[in-house]
Amino acid sequence: MDLFEYAKANTLKKESPLASRLRPETLEEVVGQQHIVGKDKLLYRAIKADKLTSVIFYGPPGTGKTTLAKVIAHTTSAVFRQINATSAGKKDMEEVVHEAQDTLGMYGQKTILFIDEIHRFNKAQQDYLLPFVEDGTLVLIGATTENPYFEVNGALLSRSIIFELKPLSKDDIKILLQRAVTDTEKGMGSYRAVLEEDACDFLADMAGGDARAALNAVELGILTTKRSEDGLIHIDLDTAGECIQKKTLRYDKNGDNHYDVISAFIKSMRGSDPDAAVYYLARMLYAGEDVRFIARRIMILASEDIGNADPMAICVAAAAAQEVERVGMPESQIILAQAAAYMACAPKSNAAVEAISKAMDVVSRTPAAVPVHLQDAHYGGHEKLGHGVGYLYAHDFPNHYVRQQYLPDAVLGEKFYIPGDLGYEKKIREYLKKIKQE
Repeated sequence: MDLFEYAKANTLKKESPLASRLRPETLEEVVGQQHIVGKDKLLYRAIKADKLTSVIFYGPPGTGKTTLAKVIAHTTSAVFRQINATSAGKKDMEEVVHEAQDTLGMYGQKTILFIDEIHRFNKAQQDYLLPFVEDGTLVLIGATTENPYFEVNGALLSRSIIFELKPLSKDDIKILLQRAVTDTEKGMGSYRAVLEEDACDFLADMAGGDARAALNAVELGILTTKRSEDGLIHIDLDTAGECIQKKTLRYDKNGDNHYDVISAFIKSMRGSDPDAAVYYLARMLYAGEDVRFIARRIMILASEDIGNADPMAICVAAAAAQEVERVGMPESQIILAQAAAYMACAPKSNAAVEAISKAMDVVSRTPAAVPVHLQDAHYGGHEKLGHGVGYLYAHDFPNHYVRQQYLPDAVLGEKFYIPGDLGYEKKIREYLKKIKQE
């Protein structure tokens, strides 16, 4: 590096955002994620021993995925290269691979390739890396906010260890905020700022586990707040509120958190907890989820988890789906809240889903002919074939019921729909028992 390049690098470092400047360079400086970088943990030992194998770091924004990659870069004796999948293409990967092959061949030195946003690579791009990861030319570090089991090729996953990073705790973020305000070398200590305790608590809470969001807010506060008469910059609660503004939920309509929240929404309705159901509904609406998608999930649940225990549930769900199509937001949130609360409070039964699941299984395994007396008899000559002969018309008998064989011989005696003992299904069970006994 010549003098010009050195000066340019220093300028970029000084002008980079606080969250970038404050990134730790050693494992000891890392805040949070002790479940994977604690001293007795696998990742800690692998980094310290410089024996890292391919890994995937998976977690929400601001939890330290890039930070851990940078720590590895400062710790390893291997060549460290970094690309971002949002802007890199196959040519960039080919250059890294060729350099890695030369370095390994001439010096016996491995190359670690860090790919940020690896889920942005398509299948072909990910497949290109596979043989070089497999033969040891590259040690891959992938970072992704998306569930790697959905977004990363199975072949790459099988050759990598997945580490899930959790949102930072409130206490972790408070440590980082205090470090940011007091550190004169990498932080903003030279500005002589004071982060008041209630403001620190507020920022740590509103960041929602995202360290970058909290650090960006405190940096903005320090840079835009006038000095007080005592010569200090005071970041109080009002200033903190202006700087972080609306809390950003960790919810990506196309990502893993999308599946987590909708899963919690469905399970809350199934579990008869209307408060939780409406809470998760609000999270989806807050993040801009498609109301039609939410309505579809409610309709499915109405049959899957409520069924005939409350036959009105599917009517409410269908009506809600139709109404949100016609009304739109913000009023649709009221309609969806009513429907979600109704589903949560309704008696539950999975008899319908159990019935069709068992029936589909039996149908797939057991060929069976329709009993002759049930076959179509609406054509001339059906008697010669025996079709429809002997069929008993239920309405001609007491209670509009008559005992006769309906299932094919091959599956005679199978029970598919078994009504539960809650809600309207209890009445169904009692009714069927009554007419069959009489």
